Order: sequence, then C-alpha cells, then structure tokens
Amino acid sequence: MPSSRSLPYRAQNPGMRVPLRRQRLVALLVAGMLTVTAACSSRTAVDTPEKSGHSITITDQRGKKITLDGPARKVAFAVIPAPSIFAAVDRSYDKIVGINQSTLVANKGGMFAKIFPASTRSAVISGSDFVPNVETITQLDPDVVIQWGDRGTGVTQPIENAGYPVVGLKYGTQEDLETWIQLFSQIAGKPDRGKELVDWQHSELAAMRKTVATQTGHRPRAMILSKTGDAFSTTAGSGYDGFQFDLVGADLVSKGVTSDSTQVSPEQIIAWDPEVIMLSGFDTSTPADIYSDPRFANVSAVKNRKVYKTPLGAYRWQVPSMESPLMWQWMNRILYPGKKDGTLRDDIRKAFDNLYGYKITDAEIDQVLRLDMNKDAANYGQFLR
Repeated sequence: MPSSRSLPYRAQNPGMRVPLRRQRLVALLVAGMLTVTAACSSRTAVDTPEKSGHSITITDQRGKKITLDGPARKVAFAVIPAPSIFAAVDRSYDKIVGINQSTLVANKGGMFAKIFPASTRSAVISGSDFVPNVETITQLDPDVVIQWGDRGTGVTQPIENAGYPVVGLKYGTQEDLETWIQLFSQIAGKPDRGKELVDWQHSELAAMRKTVATQTGHRPRAMILSKTGDAFSTTAGSGYDGFQFDLVGADLVSKGVTSDSTQVSPEQIIAWDPEVIMLSGFDTSTPADIYSDPRFANVSAVKNRKVYKTPLGAYRWQVPSMESPLMWQWMNRILYPGKKDGTLRDDIRKAFDNLYGYKITDAEIDQVLRLDMNKDAANYGQFLR
C-alpha cells in the first residue's frame, strides 16, 4: 500500500476538499456568467513539503487573510514574473498549472524552457490586461490563484466568486519582491527556504552597496529603453529601476518621469544624452537597431558603443525577480567595467544551481548574457569565457 505522502492531495484529505468542491459547483453558475463578460481573454524539489492536513493561513498584500487546507499542490498565476520566483522557492515547476501569456513568451525565449520544459506547455489564465479566464481556471482547479491585489476587484472577484482562494500581490519595490518570496514559501510549505532566499538578496544588496561606496568619481548617466516599432518608452525613477540604478551607481536620466512606464520621444533621449543604454527584455529591439538610427548618432551611448540588451535568465532580469542580484552585478560591471575575471559567470552558475537545481553550461551563460547581441559592445569582453 502506498504511503500517504505518495497519494494525490485530495486522496489524503477527502474530507477537507469535498465541501469546497460543493461550494465551487454552486459558485460556477455565477462564474460562468462572469466568464462571458469579464474573463474571456483569450527534478524534483530538494525540500520536502510539510504534511498535508495542516492548514496554512497567510496575509496577502491586500491585508487579506487566506487559509489553505495545507501546502498547495496546484498554483495558478495571473501575474508576472511570479511563476519563476515560485519555481525558485520550490526548486520545481510541478505545482504550477497556469500562467500569464507574457510569462509563457518569456519561458519559451529564455533558460526557463531548458530548466523546466513543462513551462512551455502551461495553460494561459490571463493576458496583458490580467483579466482572469475563469473557465480555464476552473478546468485547472488550482488550490490557490495568485493575482494582482492593487488593480481593483475586477481581476480578483471573478476568481473568488468561482470558489478559489486568491492571494493578492503588489509590485514595484525590493520589499515587494521579498514579500513575494515569503508568501510563496508559505504557500509551498517551505518557510525556511523563503528565509534562505531573502537572506541571499540582503547579502547581495549589502555587497553591492559596499562595492559602489568604493567607486568614486563620475556616476554614468544611464537608462532602460524600450522600442516597439517606431515608438520608444522608458521607466520612471519612482519604480524599481530608480532603485536599481541608484544601487549600482548610476544616475537614471529618466528619474523625472512620473509614470511607471511612458513613451519618450527621440528628441528627449537626445537631450538626456545617456552614456549607457540598457534595452528592455520585453521587446525584440537590439543594440544594432539603436546604432543604425541616424537620429541617435551623437548620443554618447551610441558613439561609445555602450548599448546593451538586458539579460534573460529564467526570467527577464530587468524586473524584480529571483535573479535580481545577478542583474545588479551585470549593471555595475557595465557601468564600471573591469578586466575579465569570470566572477559574474561563476555567480550565475552558483545561483542557477541554488535557485533551480540546474547545472548551467558555458554556452547557456552566453545565451543568458545575450552574447549574440552584446559581444561587440564596449567592454563586453569582460563576460567572455
């Protein structure tokens, strides 16, 4: 006879889940109507989960308490980049059953597909508007759904009306990132793992601040730039980039921009005259696109070949993620280049092993660092093998 740990979650806890199932069957009559109007957008873990049957109560970033029957066995994510963070907490993709469309694109384009092949076949439960597809969520039947908690009830209530617990998140600060890690570790039943990962983030923050404190002199003017067709956009100093650029010793030229993400004219970019341009990982722009644009010929970053495509690891490095400490190192070395020493490559190897239980190869590190696009940029030779 198999042990209780090897049995499916519901087989271990039949009495707990049946009442909720009945509630959902009733609620689905309402959810079906909501779906038509609001939701029709289009290795093994190292840690052992806690035994099922012990309820878990967590407080999400809305301040709302959510009680689960035990560590979740099936989790759906309407938000980005939460799945990669949860996978790092769990060192597995086994519990992730649904994701955002943008996450699926990133999964297919980066290392995540190699680390967790199942991530390229995940069901999509929301699109760019984050409106949940309740019909798909119902088919997946997750134990909990992760959704934005600060975008109104329109994106949370349809899920809750269908009988599924919702953990609401906020986004934009290092503190938010650390809260996500802690919340996900509770959901997975691995609080010690969450503490370990937050401690790592704190250690890397302290190390970067110490490094920057010794770098005297000129602080380079830099920016994140997105290009879609003929339109350009950037990020605000009030968002995560304001924190990141200051942390690594740069002056963000767009710090006066007030919205989280806004269009910017070529004339404004020229007036800012950034010395370093880091291209967004959310579009297909390349350094070659910027170099070939005659309007930017006199921009310092273009003249000095300091336009770089941001790395793509398990997720896009430029946003808060488990790999943010690697992004800080990459940014600082771009801004204050040194001789080739292999430190960043070694740290990528260690991080991927610890975060995902994955032994990354040299060729895959080249892929993460976008060597194909960046190899001819100034001082990028420091990252070569």
